[in-house]
Amino acid sequence: MTSLGQRLHTVRTLAGAGVITPTRPDKLVRVGLALRRFGPTPAAGYTSSAIRYPDEAAIVDELGLLTFADVHRRTNGLAHALSDAGIREGDGVAIMCRNHRGFIDVTVACSKLGANALYLNTAFAGPQIADVVTREKPRAIVFDEEFGELIGDAAKGRKRFIAWHEPDSNPADPTLDSMIEDGDPTDVVPPENPGRVVILTSGTTGTPKGANRSQPESLDPAAALLSKIPLHARETTMIAAPMFHSWGFAHFSLGLGLSSTLVLKRKFDPEATLALTAQHQATALVVVPVMLQRMVDLGEDVVSRYDLSRLRVIAISGSQFSAALSERVLDMFGDVAYNLYGSTEVAWAAIATPQDMRAAPGTVGRPPRGTVIRLYDNDGREVPQGETGRIFVANEMLFEGYTGGGGKDVIDGLMATGDVGHFDEGGRLFVDGRDDEMIVSGGENVFPQEVEELLAKRSDVEEVAVLGVEDDDWGQRLRAVIVPRDGGKLDEKEIKAYVKQHLAGYKVPRDVRFVDELPRNATGKVLKRELAD
Repeated sequence: MTSLGQRLHTVRTLAGAGVITPTRPDKLVRVGLALRRFGPTPAAGYTSSAIRYPDEAAIVDELGLLTFADVHRRTNGLAHALSDAGIREGDGVAIMCRNHRGFIDVTVACSKLGANALYLNTAFAGPQIADVVTREKPRAIVFDEEFGELIGDAAKGRKRFIAWHEPDSNPADPTLDSMIEDGDPTDVVPPENPGRVVILTSGTTGTPKGANRSQPESLDPAAALLSKIPLHARETTMIAAPMFHSWGFAHFSLGLGLSSTLVLKRKFDPEATLALTAQHQATALVVVPVMLQRMVDLGEDVVSRYDLSRLRVIAISGSQFSAALSERVLDMFGDVAYNLYGSTEVAWAAIATPQDMRAAPGTVGRPPRGTVIRLYDNDGREVPQGETGRIFVANEMLFEGYTGGGGKDVIDGLMATGDVGHFDEGGRLFVDGRDDEMIVSGGENVFPQEVEELLAKRSDVEEVAVLGVEDDDWGQRLRAVIVPRDGGKLDEKEIKAYVKQHLAGYKVPRDVRFVDELPRNATGKVLKRELAD
């Protein structure tokens, strides 16, 4: 595709999404200047929206409503205050916040300064935080008061600022609200270079790594997503997925271009999320699969209490979205689910529409425009259609390497996702498992995800994880860890017989265990290393 063709596609897509609309000439000039000064960054996003929609709702959280003009003034004040405190262009600022206005305040203020934002997972333990901060060397840490003890060691010798605190507390460190109040609300002089965003990997298999990514140079990536997921400008999005994670952050970023009203809640609760989605007539709900699982488990009687008639998009990513769960979601909410497959390193690879998931349950869909997917074997040769291979991706949003050094495998300009998969005859991608999760049991290759998908279809299984563990006789064996639905009783022999009935004998778990819940990180990924232990 030519660059002209790409530009035309981007313009058409953005116009269709309502991003490009007739605007007063004076406002159009001011928006153009903001984009020229800051580029396609959070700074430009809220500056432009404050010009076009100053009195419209930008953020709704537990403290109330902020307009776009409010956010623009607040982030100007905070940027000036951070500068007065010694934060300069190119400095790193670690951010450990839940979903609330403070997260956005500091993100946009860093963007206006050209500071680099490092997002810390709110589920990290103290030693993990200390390891990451020691490696990344931020100049300051912005954190919610509840994490004060956790960041103790990490914050030594660094500036500390509190983003969220309870009304009756008296924080010892400066708060963002006090800095905003005292800061100069006038426009900030743009930095010479836009700040970087560092999103950490999930750390499910070890110490989290920092994925270094520059701000995009164009609006093409936004257009790629909007061509597959029907979001529209000046509508309302409920972001339940944590914004420190790449999926939640992606929708924060999309919301900038769409001038969306963002509804935020600090801690996830399935029914409260449905209530807020209905109350604010949200057209989009952003979740990770385990959140959707919790909502579906509330049952039709509870879900039907809330008017979700405006909801056109449930945007899903962050971990495996099983065929069984996708069918339950589509049946309960209608054809509004869109599942994005990607990783912190490659951003996105494929998007499954409701039609894809109806036609081919379990698929992760097709690549959006501007993205290429190829499957390679271990020798770097492309595999034939229908055969399983390592998944490699190319698009404009590939990361630039880990901040501590190193990166992912690259072949012909395409980057590895760390998964293996296959294409069906319709060109839809299926993920068969992690390339490092394949086990060899008795000389046979097994991917646990196939067994997980099978067991998840059972009506008496709430959740399941399958993994490989060491075995003296077989080298490795499959272990299935199952959460029974509604606290029911399951039989190990019956589970094994069920798998043997549907799959090859060597794929039958030799070890079946029943638990009350699976260990997960903050984005819902199962921590299989804990199950192995």
